[in-house]
Amino acid sequence: MTATHLHRVERLNRLERSLSPNTSPDRCPDGLRLLARLGEVYGDGNAPARRRALQRDLDELVKTGRIEAVNPGGKPLRYRRVLDDPDEDPATVDWNFKKLQALAKEEMPSRQLDRLWQRLLTNSEEPRLDESRLRVVPDTFRLQPAELAKGVLTAVIQSLIQRRALQVVYVKPSGERTAVCLHPQALVQRGPIAYLFALKNAEDAPLRLYALHRMVRAESLTETPARAVPDFDLDQAIADGRVDFGQGALIELELRVRGYLTEIVRDCPLASDQRHEDEPPESDFELRLWARVPSTGQLLRWLLGAGNNIEVIAPLDLRRIVAAQTRKAAALYR
Repeated sequence: MTATHLHRVERLNRLERSLSPNTSPDRCPDGLRLLARLGEVYGDGNAPARRRALQRDLDELVKTGRIEAVNPGGKPLRYRRVLDDPDEDPATVDWNFKKLQALAKEEMPSRQLDRLWQRLLTNSEEPRLDESRLRVVPDTFRLQPAELAKGVLTAVIQSLIQRRALQVVYVKPSGERTAVCLHPQALVQRGPIAYLFALKNAEDAPLRLYALHRMVRAESLTETPARAVPDFDLDQAIADGRVDFGQGALIELELRVRGYLTEIVRDCPLASDQRHEDEPPESDFELRLWARVPSTGQLLRWLLGAGNNIEVIAPLDLRRIVAAQTRKAAALYR
């Protein structure tokens, strides 16, 4: 199965799962609402092209009986999923529910709820909730995804699936173009930008990050196996701060916290070893906390985004950086 076909199959599954089977016709979504709901699934092209791709998928699902138009001939058409078989074996339902309990039990101790949601939404062989009943909403402002050149994403995915090298033309930040042969290891989406972990040409090191939107052309080399980096672990690379362009050195963070963040950091610790205590009654803050965390750009942006609800006490280097950044920002508004 080609990467393009695989992407289409998954896209159809996502579209089907986004529709509820028992919604009243007046509450069923039309194409415009579905595109807003599943925008990232339909790429970064122009709006008419994305609408056409969605409509082709809707027509395909209606044709195969997986969804139905609840207002035939109406404008706009509204859709819902065809009701699942109500006569499912009770033993199968009970077995699936036990699998669901096992999944939740597996992820709860480590607080990895994001993994649980992803598995419930995407794994058709396990119990899952469709996107009409489960949605993950970001808690930060979202930038629009970077636009990718035609064919780049397909070539990258194909190379990763087939473990093949990738020939690309890459534009550096300086504007210089260079042709390189990459050996893909993993793909990661950081905010609005997708990056590829890869070795370059014949190098055994270092493992670099390549932004997909800087690839103006990409071709999977189906006859050239990609060289693997021994012991590469994507989770460890993320934990080390590699995706955030920092070394991820662990620091002993000490903060004073107040306002809306007080309850948030109590309920959602910065790290598993976080400890905290109430500030004295005369303090301007409500809570003091300590945690061992990686020093990354992501951490710095979070601290700056907290404004005057957080004061960095330690380490001193980080306190100086936050002070300097806030002074620069304040100067803009004088």
